[in-house]
Amino acid sequence: MKEKVVYWITGSQTLYGADVLEHVAKHSEEMANYVNEKMPVTVKYLTTCKSSDEIVAAMKKVNADEDCIGIITWCHTFSPAKMWIKGLSILQKPMCHFATQYNEKLPYDTIDMDFMNENQAAHGDREFGYIVSRLRMDNKVIVGYYKDKKALKQLAAWCRAAAGIAFSKTVKVCRFSDNMRDVAVTEGDKVEAHIKFGWQVDYYPIGDLVQYIEKVTDGEVDALMKEYEKKYVMKTDRIDVVREQAKYEIAIDKFCKEKGGYIGIVDHFGALHGLNQLPGIAIQDLQSKGYGFGAEGDWKVAAMGAVMQYMAGQKGTGLMEDYTYDFADELVLGAHMLEVSPQFAGTKPEIQVHPLGIGGKSDPARLVFEGIESPDAVAVSMIDMGDRMRLIIQKIDLVKWPHHMPNLPVGGLMWKIKPDFKTGVAAWIYAGGAHHTVVSSELTVQDMVDLANMWGIESVVIDENTKIEQFKKDLMYSDVIWKNR
Repeated sequence: MKEKVVYWITGSQTLYGADVLEHVAKHSEEMANYVNEKMPVTVKYLTTCKSSDEIVAAMKKVNADEDCIGIITWCHTFSPAKMWIKGLSILQKPMCHFATQYNEKLPYDTIDMDFMNENQAAHGDREFGYIVSRLRMDNKVIVGYYKDKKALKQLAAWCRAAAGIAFSKTVKVCRFSDNMRDVAVTEGDKVEAHIKFGWQVDYYPIGDLVQYIEKVTDGEVDALMKEYEKKYVMKTDRIDVVREQAKYEIAIDKFCKEKGGYIGIVDHFGALHGLNQLPGIAIQDLQSKGYGFGAEGDWKVAAMGAVMQYMAGQKGTGLMEDYTYDFADELVLGAHMLEVSPQFAGTKPEIQVHPLGIGGKSDPARLVFEGIESPDAVAVSMIDMGDRMRLIIQKIDLVKWPHHMPNLPVGGLMWKIKPDFKTGVAAWIYAGGAHHTVVSSELTVQDMVDLANMWGIESVVIDENTKIEQFKKDLMYSDVIWKNR
């Protein structure tokens, strides 16, 4: 993600003279360089804007730079906001207003009007904030000294989201099946998703993939099997079944790359004509390499998985499904038939072969493991409300499995829901949350809220502060607001 650039643009004016503007530029560059060291992306000081023409020129440069994913604005001195109107009106990248200062404390013994005129971010912030509000622009405001850890954490979350927005515009999902019959929540408006998020969702008959599978060579399978043996524990003597999965992985990877760079995959256990097994370890290993995956035709989860994997640096992120509850210990067991990513593995994954009582195919090979532990993880669901998309974000704690489950032949996670089990489950249901989610141990609620804000969609948060009666009212208020936008 460090190859992506966020430009730091400072606001000032010519009133203060050349000496002050020299200080402004020096301070800005020093601050941007410090912030850059703490960010997941590259932060570069671009310029100090002193006129409408300079601002327009800066915004044109930002828009044209393919590596640029957003801008940080800072008003070192007082920057008259009418000169920002033309430039902000043409800005096509996300914007963060960093309300900060070069100095943390005031020099009480020496402060004079020269210092006041040169260091008046408080003055400039309010002028700039007014015009952004008047233009009805979506922007993030972060307040704090530029070396403050809390402010930098907020800024890092915003940068991840800005990178996610840029990546989202490139996401292509390859569907080898349609949605599971009669299932509602995996449906959705693909045209709206293409407009809103940039997701291109295309269908290919499973027979097209079968042709690729038939062309996979023994040498290619041998090479991938060596990878499997390094990363996983071989706990089966049915090597031919594992080799079949390796063929599927090689073919799917080739297909996605050669057909236009697909990074999301969708299949369905009911649409496997020409395949001997449901792809198991094939899909799991592909997820470990950055692919998003959606089961039973769930293209929204495949796309969200790809975006969130990118934001998380391909760590601890992937498809999950709320499978069953432990009411006694107030835990959720999350898993899927086969396709849980080894990014979630808290134990070294084992390659096992077991029957699959659905789909009518031969026994598939899959990775089996117990899940990771991680406090303050997130479970995320994108749903289509008909008139808008809604992103549901739930704060969860991934916990150690309280007991071994030797007869459960899948990878899985166990988690505690915030604020508590009953409230969290009820809130998820009231919000319309899907059974398929993307879970991440690396991303935060703030990452996901920032992402939703940049997309311009509704976000619903379930966390330690959630109270059901207020949550239901908030959903009603949100429904009115979004229907009138």
